[in-house]
Amino acid sequence: MTKPGFLPLPDFQELPPEEMAARASRFLADMKRRRSVRHFSDRPVAREVIEDCLRAANSAPSGANRQPWHFVVVAEPETKSRIRSAAEKEEREFYERRAPEEWLEALRPLGTDEHKPFLETAPYLIAIFAQLHGVDAEGRQFKHYYVNESVGIATGMLITALHLAGLATLTHTPSPMRFLNEILDRPAHERPYLLLVVGYPAEDAVVPDIEKKPLEKVTTFA
Repeated sequence: MTKPGFLPLPDFQELPPEEMAARASRFLADMKRRRSVRHFSDRPVAREVIEDCLRAANSAPSGANRQPWHFVVVAEPETKSRIRSAAEKEEREFYERRAPEEWLEALRPLGTDEHKPFLETAPYLIAIFAQLHGVDAEGRQFKHYYVNESVGIATGMLITALHLAGLATLTHTPSPMRFLNEILDRPAHERPYLLLVVGYPAEDAVVPDIEKKPLEKVTTFA
């Protein structure tokens, strides 16, 4: 059994209560501006911005520190076109055949349909894969723990980092998404988790007139 190694907690900064409250308030104000966007500009985004946001996401906690995620950043127009074609095929099947009426009714306020032009317009698509197990340098498999929870946390941190960097995002989840494995040449033990659309919003972008639940509806202090 490997003996654990430890080191002093690095770089922790304890803040005065007033600064804690101010930072929490500023962060809340920043995050309240975040909206899922479906109208993107094709303006380019510096790759180093995307890389730093991915580094932030990669700092997320994970089960046994296995970091069971893989990010594929897609900028090549032909690949984005292939992804759009495959995603719209699944979306047409969803809207026309698979989705129950109750689900379609829930989606109507969002104005979504099977057409996904943003998959080609936005400068970046980030395909997030959940690794069901790991593979070492000798090709041997090893177990990953709390995969969905870990990848979900990393994805949330990525969305937050991109928003704070001044970019808009959209979480896109056509179902099924296995076409991403084929198009992006990912192995079978990686399951497509989410497709994140990233870029600047279009100048004429609009968003649904919806609200988030208030704190008392989603929180209990026990």
